Amino acid sequence: MEELAEQTRAVLEGKEPQPKEFPHPIAFNLFSHNSDIGPEGYCEEEMKMIKETRKMFHDEDIGVTATTVRVPVMRAHSEAINLEFEAPMTAPAAREILAVAPGVSIVDEPEANYFPMPIEASGKDEVLVGRVRQDISRRDGYGLDLWVSGDQLRKGATLNAVQIAEELIERGKV
Repeated sequence: MEELAEQTRAVLEGKEPQPKEFPHPIAFNLFSHNSDIGPEGYCEEEMKMIKETRKMFHDEDIGVTATTVRVPVMRAHSEAINLEFEAPMTAPAAREILAVAPGVSIVDEPEANYFPMPIEASGKDEVLVGRVRQDISRRDGYGLDLWVSGDQLRKGATLNAVQIAEELIERGKV
């Protein structure tokens, strides 16, 4: 976060940004995630997403892929997600499910072009979900696209562990 702030000041002052922790300038720039690339062509962060998703769903065969990109925001990760279902799923039905899901807040106002943004997810416990729409590449109605933003320091780290522990305690598993 400090490097982003320093580089932003430099660029706004007309100076060349100096990378320190990152391999490239982060201010006003995008680049592929800065972790090692494995033999399959995926970086560590992408493989982590794939492995964690399979672990969460207890399904080693679930199809997951990701491309991670460093984006110059202070906090909050965002993801464009494409979901494939075993049966048709409509966007309105998905919104109904998500509206009552714990830890989720719907931010989906197409008429106002208002959807999840990292700046609004920062400092919040819930994940913001929006742009819920049919995947028009699937004529069978089995696919949805959505956009999410969540504070990686709150939801992506400690809070997640606490919420999982609370769930396990509630179910009598701990």
